[in-house]
Amino acid sequence: MNLPLFPQPKTPVSAAISIPLTSDADDCGCQGYAKRDIGGVGIAVVDRAAAMAELHAAIVSGGHVKLAFCNANLVNVASGDAALRRSLSTFLVLADGIGVDLGSRLLYGAPFPDNLNGTDFFPAFFAAEARPLKVALLGGRPGVVERAAEQMRRRYPRHRFAVVSHGYYAPEEEARLLDGLEADRPDLLLVAMGNPLQERFIARALRARHCAVAAGVGALFDFFAGEVPRAPEAVRKVRLEWIYRLWREPGRLWRRYVLGNPAFLMRVTRQYLAGAR
Repeated sequence: MNLPLFPQPKTPVSAAISIPLTSDADDCGCQGYAKRDIGGVGIAVVDRAAAMAELHAAIVSGGHVKLAFCNANLVNVASGDAALRRSLSTFLVLADGIGVDLGSRLLYGAPFPDNLNGTDFFPAFFAAEARPLKVALLGGRPGVVERAAEQMRRRYPRHRFAVVSHGYYAPEEEARLLDGLEADRPDLLLVAMGNPLQERFIARALRARHCAVAAGVGALFDFFAGEVPRAPEAVRKVRLEWIYRLWREPGRLWRRYVLGNPAFLMRVTRQYLAGAR
Protein backbone atom coordinates (compact mmCIF):
# COMPACT_ATOMS: atom_id res chain seq x y z
CA MET A 1 0.00 0.00 0.00
CA ASN A 2 1.36 3.43 -1.00
CA LEU A 3 1.26 6.22 1.54
CA PRO A 4 0.11 9.58 0.14
CA LEU A 5 2.90 11.70 -1.26
CA PHE A 6 1.13 14.85 -0.12
CA PRO A 7 -0.94 14.45 3.05
CA GLN A 8 -3.73 16.98 3.27
CA PRO A 9 -2.67 20.17 5.11
CA LYS A 10 -4.32 20.80 8.45
CA THR A 11 -5.45 24.27 7.40
CA PRO A 12 -6.64 25.51 4.01
CA VAL A 13 -4.08 27.22 1.82
CA SER A 14 -4.58 30.11 -0.53
CA ALA A 15 -4.82 29.35 -4.24
CA ALA A 16 -3.72 32.74 -5.55
CA ILE A 17 -2.37 32.73 -9.11
CA SER A 18 0.72 34.72 -10.00
CA ILE A 19 1.53 33.72 -13.58
CA PRO A 20 -0.92 34.67 -16.34
CA LEU A 21 -2.60 31.84 -18.23
CA THR A 22 -1.65 31.75 -21.91
CA SER A 23 -4.44 29.46 -23.18
CA ASP A 24 -6.22 26.27 -22.29
CA ALA A 25 -3.75 23.38 -22.17
CA ASP A 26 -4.43 19.98 -23.67
CA ASP A 27 -2.61 16.75 -22.82
CA CYS A 28 0.56 17.88 -24.61
CA GLY A 29 0.69 21.48 -23.37
CA CYS A 30 -0.30 24.70 -25.08
CA GLN A 31 2.15 24.48 -28.00
CA GLY A 32 1.67 28.21 -28.60
CA TYR A 33 5.28 28.78 -29.63
CA ALA A 34 7.65 28.47 -32.57
CA LYS A 35 10.50 25.95 -32.66
CA ARG A 36 13.99 25.99 -34.13
CA ASP A 37 15.64 22.81 -35.32
CA ILE A 38 19.06 22.56 -33.71
CA GLY A 39 20.80 19.36 -34.78
CA GLY A 40 17.49 17.53 -35.18
CA VAL A 41 15.91 18.71 -31.91
CA GLY A 42 13.08 21.24 -32.02
CA ILE A 43 13.76 23.87 -29.34
CA ALA A 44 11.03 26.30 -28.32
CA VAL A 45 11.54 29.98 -29.08
CA VAL A 46 10.29 31.31 -25.75
CA ASP A 47 11.52 33.54 -22.97
CA ARG A 48 11.39 32.60 -19.30
CA ALA A 49 7.98 34.16 -18.67
CA ALA A 50 6.39 32.34 -21.60
CA ALA A 51 7.91 29.02 -20.54
CA MET A 52 6.59 29.50 -17.01
CA ALA A 53 3.16 30.32 -18.41
CA GLU A 54 3.15 27.04 -20.37
CA LEU A 55 3.76 25.08 -17.16
CA HIS A 56 1.24 27.12 -15.23
CA ALA A 57 -1.41 26.51 -17.88
CA ALA A 58 -0.93 22.74 -17.67
CA ILE A 59 -1.10 22.81 -13.86
CA VAL A 60 -4.28 24.86 -13.50
CA SER A 61 -6.13 23.22 -16.41
CA GLY A 62 -5.37 19.58 -15.60
CA GLY A 63 -3.22 19.27 -18.71
CA HIS A 64 0.12 17.58 -19.15
CA VAL A 65 3.51 18.88 -20.32
CA LYS A 66 6.72 16.95 -20.73
CA LEU A 67 9.67 19.31 -20.29
CA ALA A 68 13.31 18.99 -21.34
CA PHE A 69 16.24 21.38 -21.15
CA CYS A 70 18.33 20.99 -24.28
CA ASN A 71 22.04 21.71 -24.25
CA ALA A 72 24.71 20.70 -26.76
CA ASN A 73 25.13 17.34 -25.06
CA LEU A 74 21.48 16.39 -25.49
CA VAL A 75 21.66 17.36 -29.18
CA ASN A 76 24.70 15.11 -29.56
CA VAL A 77 23.01 12.20 -27.82
CA ALA A 78 19.78 12.61 -29.80
CA SER A 79 21.65 12.76 -33.11
CA GLY A 80 22.27 9.03 -32.95
CA ASP A 81 18.92 8.07 -31.42
CA ALA A 82 15.88 8.45 -33.68
CA ALA A 83 13.51 7.22 -30.96
CA LEU A 84 14.76 9.91 -28.59
CA ARG A 85 14.30 12.60 -31.26
CA ARG A 86 10.72 11.42 -31.82
CA SER A 87 10.08 11.55 -28.08
CA LEU A 88 11.54 15.03 -27.75
CA SER A 89 9.23 16.25 -30.51
CA THR A 90 6.37 15.81 -28.00
CA PHE A 91 8.18 17.77 -25.25
CA LEU A 92 8.41 21.44 -24.49
CA VAL A 93 12.16 21.72 -25.11
CA LEU A 94 13.91 24.78 -23.68
CA ALA A 95 17.24 26.25 -24.77
CA ASP A 96 19.97 25.53 -22.21
CA GLY A 97 23.44 26.93 -22.63
CA ILE A 98 25.69 28.82 -24.96
CA GLY A 99 26.06 25.90 -27.39
CA VAL A 100 22.47 25.84 -28.63
CA ASP A 101 22.52 29.65 -28.74
CA LEU A 102 25.54 29.56 -31.05
CA GLY A 103 23.73 27.01 -33.17
CA SER A 104 20.67 29.27 -33.33
CA ARG A 105 22.78 32.26 -34.35
CA LEU A 106 24.41 30.26 -37.13
CA LEU A 107 21.23 28.62 -38.43
CA TYR A 108 18.64 31.34 -37.80
CA GLY A 109 20.62 34.54 -37.37
CA ALA A 110 19.48 35.14 -33.79
CA PRO A 111 19.93 33.63 -30.34
CA PHE A 112 17.12 32.16 -28.29
CA PRO A 113 15.21 34.73 -26.19
CA ASP A 114 16.60 33.41 -22.88
CA ASN A 115 19.06 30.91 -21.50
CA LEU A 116 16.71 28.50 -19.72
CA ASN A 117 18.75 26.01 -17.73
CA GLY A 118 16.84 24.06 -15.12
CA THR A 119 19.16 25.05 -12.28
CA ASP A 120 18.01 28.67 -12.59
CA PHE A 121 14.57 28.08 -14.07
CA PHE A 122 12.97 26.12 -11.25
CA PRO A 123 14.06 28.39 -8.39
CA ALA A 124 12.58 31.27 -10.38
CA PHE A 125 9.40 29.30 -11.06
CA PHE A 126 8.94 28.34 -7.40
CA ALA A 127 9.48 31.94 -6.33
CA ALA A 128 7.11 33.38 -8.95
CA GLU A 129 4.26 30.91 -8.52
CA ALA A 130 2.04 32.03 -5.66
CA ARG A 131 -0.37 29.13 -6.17
CA PRO A 132 0.73 26.40 -3.72
CA LEU A 133 2.25 23.56 -5.73
CA LYS A 134 2.65 19.87 -5.09
CA VAL A 135 6.16 19.00 -6.27
CA ALA A 136 7.48 15.43 -6.37
CA LEU A 137 11.16 14.48 -6.68
CA LEU A 138 12.34 11.31 -8.40
CA GLY A 139 15.97 10.40 -9.07
CA GLY A 140 19.37 11.39 -7.81
CA ARG A 141 21.47 9.43 -5.35
CA PRO A 142 20.13 8.00 -2.09
CA GLY A 143 20.26 10.70 0.55
CA VAL A 144 20.84 13.49 -1.96
CA VAL A 145 17.22 13.67 -3.11
CA GLU A 146 16.02 13.88 0.50
CA ARG A 147 18.43 16.74 1.27
CA ALA A 148 17.38 18.51 -1.91
CA ALA A 149 13.71 18.24 -0.94
CA GLU A 150 14.47 19.62 2.52
CA GLN A 151 16.27 22.62 1.06
CA MET A 152 13.37 23.26 -1.30
CA ARG A 153 10.93 23.18 1.64
CA ARG A 154 13.04 25.73 3.51
CA ARG A 155 13.40 28.10 0.58
CA TYR A 156 9.84 27.84 -0.79
CA PRO A 157 7.58 27.07 2.20
CA ARG A 158 4.29 27.73 0.40
CA HIS A 159 4.88 24.70 -1.85
CA ARG A 160 4.88 21.06 -0.78
CA PHE A 161 7.82 18.87 -1.79
CA ALA A 162 7.76 15.08 -1.54
CA VAL A 163 10.33 12.44 -2.45
CA VAL A 164 9.07 9.60 -4.64
CA SER A 165 12.37 7.68 -4.72
CA HIS A 166 16.05 8.02 -5.45
CA GLY A 167 17.11 7.02 -8.95
CA TYR A 168 18.51 3.60 -8.05
CA TYR A 169 15.26 1.77 -7.45
CA ALA A 170 14.87 -1.79 -8.75
CA PRO A 171 12.96 -2.21 -12.05
CA GLU A 172 10.23 -4.17 -10.30
CA GLU A 173 9.57 -1.15 -8.07
CA GLU A 174 8.62 1.14 -10.94
CA ALA A 175 4.98 0.09 -11.16
CA ARG A 176 4.47 0.85 -7.48
CA LEU A 177 6.09 4.27 -7.86
CA LEU A 178 3.89 5.10 -10.84
CA ASP A 179 0.80 3.95 -8.93
CA GLY A 180 1.76 6.33 -6.12
CA LEU A 181 2.04 9.24 -8.55
CA GLU A 182 -1.31 8.40 -10.08
CA ALA A 183 -2.95 8.21 -6.64
CA ASP A 184 -1.63 11.60 -5.53
CA ARG A 185 -1.00 13.41 -8.81
CA PRO A 186 1.62 16.15 -8.31
CA ASP A 187 1.56 19.43 -10.15
CA LEU A 188 5.24 19.01 -10.98
CA LEU A 189 7.43 15.92 -11.09
CA LEU A 190 11.17 16.60 -11.17
CA VAL A 191 13.08 13.67 -12.68
CA ALA A 192 16.84 13.68 -12.07
CA MET A 193 18.43 10.77 -13.91
CA GLY A 194 20.72 12.61 -16.33
CA ASN A 195 20.06 12.81 -20.02
CA PRO A 196 19.01 10.91 -21.97
CA LEU A 197 17.77 8.49 -19.27
CA GLN A 198 15.40 11.02 -17.73
CA GLU A 199 13.88 12.02 -21.07
CA ARG A 200 13.44 8.38 -22.06
CA PHE A 201 11.78 7.63 -18.73
CA ILE A 202 9.42 10.60 -19.00
CA ALA A 203 8.44 9.67 -22.57
CA ARG A 204 7.98 5.98 -21.81
CA ALA A 205 6.41 5.91 -18.37
CA LEU A 206 4.61 9.16 -17.60
CA ARG A 207 1.17 10.26 -18.73
CA ALA A 208 -1.28 12.97 -17.74
CA ARG A 209 -2.64 10.79 -14.94
CA HIS A 210 0.76 10.82 -13.21
CA CYS A 211 1.47 14.59 -13.09
CA ALA A 212 0.70 17.89 -14.73
CA VAL A 213 4.33 18.65 -15.61
CA ALA A 214 7.15 16.10 -15.88
CA ALA A 215 10.57 17.73 -16.14
CA GLY A 216 14.02 16.26 -16.67
CA VAL A 217 16.29 18.24 -14.35
CA GLY A 218 19.75 16.62 -14.51
CA ALA A 219 21.92 17.71 -11.59
CA LEU A 220 19.33 19.99 -9.96
CA PHE A 221 19.11 17.85 -6.80
CA ASP A 222 22.90 17.87 -6.44
CA PHE A 223 22.93 21.67 -6.55
CA PHE A 224 20.11 22.04 -4.02
CA ALA A 225 21.69 19.48 -1.70
CA GLY A 226 25.06 21.22 -1.84
CA GLU A 227 26.78 18.24 -3.45
CA VAL A 228 27.95 20.32 -6.43
CA PRO A 229 28.68 24.07 -6.12
CA ARG A 230 27.42 26.54 -8.70
CA ALA A 231 29.94 28.56 -10.66
CA PRO A 232 30.57 32.10 -9.42
CA GLU A 233 28.00 34.63 -10.61
CA ALA A 234 30.50 36.35 -12.91
CA VAL A 235 31.19 33.04 -14.69
CA ARG A 236 27.47 32.34 -15.08
CA LYS A 237 26.81 35.81 -16.50
CA VAL A 238 29.25 35.23 -19.37
CA ARG A 239 27.72 31.76 -19.83
CA LEU A 240 30.86 29.78 -19.16
CA GLU A 241 29.58 27.64 -16.29
CA TRP A 242 30.42 24.56 -18.35
CA ILE A 243 34.15 25.42 -18.00
CA TYR A 244 33.76 25.67 -14.23
CA ARG A 245 31.97 22.32 -14.10
CA LEU A 246 34.66 20.72 -16.27
CA TRP A 247 37.31 22.08 -13.92
CA ARG A 248 35.45 20.70 -10.91
CA GLU A 249 34.66 17.26 -12.40
CA PRO A 250 37.11 16.56 -15.25
CA GLY A 251 36.92 12.78 -14.95
CA ARG A 252 33.16 12.73 -15.39
CA LEU A 253 32.66 15.59 -17.82
CA TRP A 254 35.70 15.69 -20.12
CA ARG A 255 34.04 13.56 -22.78
CA ARG A 256 30.87 15.67 -22.74
CA TYR A 257 32.72 18.98 -23.16
CA VAL A 258 36.17 18.35 -24.64
CA LEU A 259 34.89 15.91 -27.26
CA GLY A 260 31.22 16.85 -27.30
CA ASN A 261 31.45 20.58 -27.91
CA PRO A 262 33.51 20.31 -31.14
CA ALA A 263 31.20 17.49 -32.29
CA PHE A 264 28.18 19.72 -31.70
CA LEU A 265 29.71 22.62 -33.63
CA MET A 266 30.52 20.32 -36.54
CA ARG A 267 26.97 18.98 -36.45
CA VAL A 268 25.29 22.39 -36.68
CA THR A 269 27.82 23.56 -39.28
CA ARG A 270 26.87 20.58 -41.47
CA GLN A 271 23.22 21.45 -40.91
CA TYR A 272 23.90 25.02 -41.99
CA LEU A 273 25.78 23.96 -45.12
CA ALA A 274 23.01 21.52 -46.01
CA GLY A 275 20.37 24.23 -45.58
CA ALA A 276 18.44 21.96 -43.21
CA ARG A 277 16.62 24.55 -41.10
